[in-house]
Amino acid sequence: MKEHQDVSNISNGNGNIFNPWEQITWYRPDEIERRSMEIIRSELGNRILDHDNEPVILRAIHTSADFDYADNLFFTPDVVKNSIQAIKDGVHIVTDTRMAWSGISRKTVAKMGGEVHCFMSDPDVAAEAKERDSTRATVCMDRGVALQEQLKKPVIFAIGNAPTALIRLAEVMANSDFRPCLIVAAPVGFVNVEEAKELIVESGCPAIVARGRKGGSNIAAAICNALIYKASGRI
Repeated sequence: MKEHQDVSNISNGNGNIFNPWEQITWYRPDEIERRSMEIIRSELGNRILDHDNEPVILRAIHTSADFDYADNLFFTPDVVKNSIQAIKDGVHIVTDTRMAWSGISRKTVAKMGGEVHCFMSDPDVAAEAKERDSTRATVCMDRGVALQEQLKKPVIFAIGNAPTALIRLAEVMANSDFRPCLIVAAPVGFVNVEEAKELIVESGCPAIVARGRKGGSNIAAAICNALIYKASGRI
């Protein structure tokens, strides 16, 4: 390893002077995640998490470094256990962003017979949304609903960006017997975000919901990956 260049001692903002090079501990790549989880568990202190839900909560915190996810994740009964079994059985996952699609462990899903889909980049989605005076997210959710009908088995919807995607799913469920395997409701933002998430909570559909304004495509992917890793035996 190359010698690091000399740096002056600096203040951390609290009046403490330190040299950052002296604070760094070098870990092998395979050790970094393990050490991160140790730190998370340590900072949670004596907090007791639900046994089934714990891997999802830890993965959300690990992805964001935000301990609020220990409190703001809502789980319907048995949703983690049932979703893990669905993944083992080859469930398909529909996302609302390419970022979430990219972040989900697609190879692991494929090994178990499933597939991860994102219709946002389909060339005709924007045209259909314009024709319907709607959003691309709404059109993509309709395609996800159609995919479930085609597969003849429930799919997982992982939503990390568009509250309109959740609103559309809530509309479809309110007006039909459509029920997905799971809705991961984790869009981030200020407009219609909290309201859209509460629609999913109230729907009674199997769901993991990041209540409040927080969330994002990275959180939606992290929640899915926690379930996928558990299903594959990685954790």
